[in-house]
Amino acid sequence: MAAAFKPNLAFFEAYGADGWRALERVCDAVRQSGRLLVLDGKRGDIGNTGRRYAHAQFDRLGADAATVAPYMGADSLSPFLEHAGRCAFALVATSNPGALDLQHRQLGGVPLYRTVADLAVETARGLPGEAGFVVGATRPELLAELRAAHPGVPFLVPGVGAQGGSGSDVLACNNGGPILVNASRSVLYASSGADFARAAADAAARLAEALSG
Repeated sequence: MAAAFKPNLAFFEAYGADGWRALERVCDAVRQSGRLLVLDGKRGDIGNTGRRYAHAQFDRLGADAATVAPYMGADSLSPFLEHAGRCAFALVATSNPGALDLQHRQLGGVPLYRTVADLAVETARGLPGEAGFVVGATRPELLAELRAAHPGVPFLVPGVGAQGGSGSDVLACNNGGPILVNASRSVLYASSGADFARAAADAAARLAEALSG
């Protein structure tokens, strides 16, 4: 059984009010299952706007964690870190090809993703929430580098499955740190037919087996 579920807000918001009502039902079901609820909205704004985003996800929808875009700086992260017992997963080293455009640029001889990781941890100091990192499975060497630098920070790791990331590589590079490995398309699109439920369950079971091995 999955440890957590990660609804992507865009696929609900695209349907307006109907989508929001569907999202509320999904969030209720996840909470009732006792699993963690991670909302994937990648919000990143400052001041009152950032606080409204955090309020919507943590207080209204009851999320345990949310993905956050950190590129407006510490004040785009802090609204999500003001909620005790919740985790803000900052986008640090993502799995998409365009990650190379910015995240790997050097800043004073240090790649930007390292600077963002350090910023997230520093911003969380003295705040009741917890900072985590989104680190893509498609670049396991970066995961190993970030884990060595931040052994206790929770990682959310997308990119296993359809994007080509390997669960075994992720676990080998993680070195026992707190981690949540995510698979989306490989489960969601396991079948487009009447056998969808079985196909999705089988895909999820294969991932679980790979991660437990």
